[in-house]
Amino acid sequence: MKDHYDLMLVGHVGLNQLHKYDGTVEPIPGGPVFHCALATTWSKKRVAVVTKMAELDVEVLRPLRDAGIDVFVSPAPQTTRGRIFYLSENPDDRRHELEATAGPFSLADMPDVDSRLYHLAGINRIEFPLEFMVGLRDRGFPFSVDMQALVRNADPTTGSVVYEDYPHKVLVFEMAEKVKLDIVEARLLVGTSDLEETAKHIERTGSREVMVTSREGALVRAKGKTFFERFTNRNDVGRTGRGDTVFASYLICRMDHAPGPSLQFAAALTSIKMETPGPFKGSLSDVLERIEQSADAVDRHG
Repeated sequence: MKDHYDLMLVGHVGLNQLHKYDGTVEPIPGGPVFHCALATTWSKKRVAVVTKMAELDVEVLRPLRDAGIDVFVSPAPQTTRGRIFYLSENPDDRRHELEATAGPFSLADMPDVDSRLYHLAGINRIEFPLEFMVGLRDRGFPFSVDMQALVRNADPTTGSVVYEDYPHKVLVFEMAEKVKLDIVEARLLVGTSDLEETAKHIERTGSREVMVTSREGALVRAKGKTFFERFTNRNDVGRTGRGDTVFASYLICRMDHAPGPSLQFAAALTSIKMETPGPFKGSLSDVLERIEQSADAVDRHG
């Protein structure tokens, strides 16, 4: 019998540098799959990561394994490396550079296990060729996707990452169980910065469930209804990984709960994460306390 997981996170683990607007530079090993995985540790669900990297860098995976996350590594000649530049005090105003890549995923990289959902949490378009996503669908692997990877296209010579429309977006929207994007990606893919209009547009293409995030909060469109929750973070020092955190925690919560409560939980968890650099380090009780505090604030001012 095959081993079974609730959520399988697929994406490169990157050895990155964060260049802050104030001029400081901070190493941030990990990337989207790191933030996604560590946003699920509050639950009892079985979560695993599938990644590609050079064998000499596997020690960077220790925080995942220490947290009880199983990791499947497909060897690659090099590990993905990049730089993130924040261009202003607005945390959504940023630029990426890709210095090296572990290369594209193929079906051969997928372990022989079962999962309720496979989430594609990538750094760059290189990771998820269209044929890989079609292959997942044809094999009956239900998957969700963060569109951030598919709109980031790196110049093969300079490594400069350009944000651009993805030509196969409609097919991806149709294939994916759930889709996530942020306000910058919404402008590229849909042509609007209105969160609800973006979600409705993608819903009309056939997507079952859509999340759109911004600095203010996260919106979900599911089963013809719209849900929105504000972030309550007191600062943005942990902004990197915001979208990965909110979507992964939502996906796990959504397995047992309706869209509204799942989004409320995910927004609270992500608000806590953004107040401290790095992935989520809190507990279930921390999240429940933040939800209660937010409800009290609404009652006082409502």
